[in-house]
Amino acid sequence: MEKTFVIVKPDAVQRGLVGEIVARIERRGLRLAGMKFMQVSRALAEEHYAIHQGKPFYDGLITYITSSPVVAMVWEGNKAVEAVRQLMGATNPTAAAPGTVRADFALEIGRNLTHASDSVENGTTEVALWFKPDELVSWQRDGERWIFEK
Repeated sequence: MEKTFVIVKPDAVQRGLVGEIVARIERRGLRLAGMKFMQVSRALAEEHYAIHQGKPFYDGLITYITSSPVVAMVWEGNKAVEAVRQLMGATNPTAAAPGTVRADFALEIGRNLTHASDSVENGTTEVALWFKPDELVSWQRDGERWIFEK
């Protein structure tokens, strides 16, 4: 079963959108495997966003993600990475498809509400960075045969 990592970023937490975002992922049919409400440390932020180090927006990104609590989550299911990325929409909210989280609730890239893994490999890396194995719960939802073919 594929796993993906999602952050409900500070702007979404401050705006009271956590439940809306969680509900959309659940309704899509994915299974929650881990969740924590947390204040992101500078060290964790720098490790998570290391790929952006040296870019003009890096310092602002670190300041932003550490400015207020976030909700870090792990979701699982068939094509979990792709499904969550579709739900969130394009990184630039004004380019996101109507009906996505970003199109419905955001206007600027710097306040785009969520982070979602962009590949299965990055999902695995991000899950391991943010969660210990014993913080994840593997379980079966009754009725999954109506969501997944196999």
